Amino acid sequence: MHIMTPDNILNLKDFDYDLPLERIAQFPLPQRDKSKLLVFKNGIIKESVFSAINTYIPEDSFLVFNNTKVINARLFFRKKTGAKIEIFCLEPSGNKTVEIAFSEKEYSNWICLVGNASKWTDEILEKEIFVNGEKCILYAEKIRAVSGNFEIRFSWSLKALTFSEIIHEAGLIPLPPYIKRTPEKDDSERYQTVYADSEGSVAAPTAGLHFTEEILIEFGKKGIQYDYLTLNVGAGTFKPIKEENVFNHSMHFESFSVKKSFLEKLLGYSGSNIVAVGTTSVRTLESLYWMYVLGKHKTGFVLNQWEVYNYNEKDFPDLKTVLKGLIDHLDDINEDTINGSTELMIIPGYKYKVVDVLITNFHMPCSSLLLLVSAFTGENWKKIYEYALANNFRFLSYGDSSILFKQ
Repeated sequence: MHIMTPDNILNLKDFDYDLPLERIAQFPLPQRDKSKLLVFKNGIIKESVFSAINTYIPEDSFLVFNNTKVINARLFFRKKTGAKIEIFCLEPSGNKTVEIAFSEKEYSNWICLVGNASKWTDEILEKEIFVNGEKCILYAEKIRAVSGNFEIRFSWSLKALTFSEIIHEAGLIPLPPYIKRTPEKDDSERYQTVYADSEGSVAAPTAGLHFTEEILIEFGKKGIQYDYLTLNVGAGTFKPIKEENVFNHSMHFESFSVKKSFLEKLLGYSGSNIVAVGTTSVRTLESLYWMYVLGKHKTGFVLNQWEVYNYNEKDFPDLKTVLKGLIDHLDDINEDTINGSTELMIIPGYKYKVVDVLITNFHMPCSSLLLLVSAFTGENWKKIYEYALANNFRFLSYGDSSILFKQ
């Protein structure tokens, strides 16, 4: 793999394209699996419908889904003056896991984006909500500034309630900023995958939004295997790359969780086609490989943005060796789950170690997600996106889908 030096240049403008605003889907289609499907294989592009996805997946495949669940992370308060304050919960403060933060009673501290922050000084904001038919007052107190965001302490009058119960009633589903409307009741269901299970994301793993229970049943009939990992999608997924040289961009960390049973299943299919549903699944799978190779399993399962590019890939182990090593490590420490975080940024020149097939939506120009797709398809990304634009595909989170085979 290419070894990075301070002189490396990757021009952001090479990953730009014209995306008309009217091509950004503002609503999901009435049926999840009726979205268009672009199929890219062996340099050939064709159009299909997502309900036929199983016909394009080889029978010896193993699909990997991200089962994270989006939380109602957007909260609106009003000051006594009437000024509207928006609070967007990003992550728990103090290095707590989402699971711990959601189980907290009486109060919970979070790192948040704050809209109209200049209008909010020392006042403790209040919001009246009803939980199980009982009135509750939710309070928000600004504790301190944190790198452009704020630590906010939420507390509530019904102290027996958990923060999970509070935010479920008080918050709104956090639609992406390019969806120019307020969330509606249907978004609570449609901005979640049908297999969402583990609360913790502030954005959906949108490649999975097209799947239905019927499609998963069809996989079973065809003998196509699948399983779940969890990566909590952060607001950083929407962070634009503003540097002309991509190497000057700072990627965001995202936490993930992978069970030993998942690794064991994946090991059984390590010589088959590994199909990643979404870029979040890609980042997790590829990060796992490098964490073992670079010894991160011994030091906390944390992978930084660029470090995988600083090694000559000659003599790196195959996937089966890596998976066996990770399973053995969990056995040695008597654990059944890997909990880690990754800052890995996948860019053109990266050589995929795990993923063979990628199911994904169409991404923003000049985004880290488009760079990941470019690394997977090479220069073909341009003709893929040109085809999608010319054939009325819908773009971004509520848009259409694609299945891409590695070049």
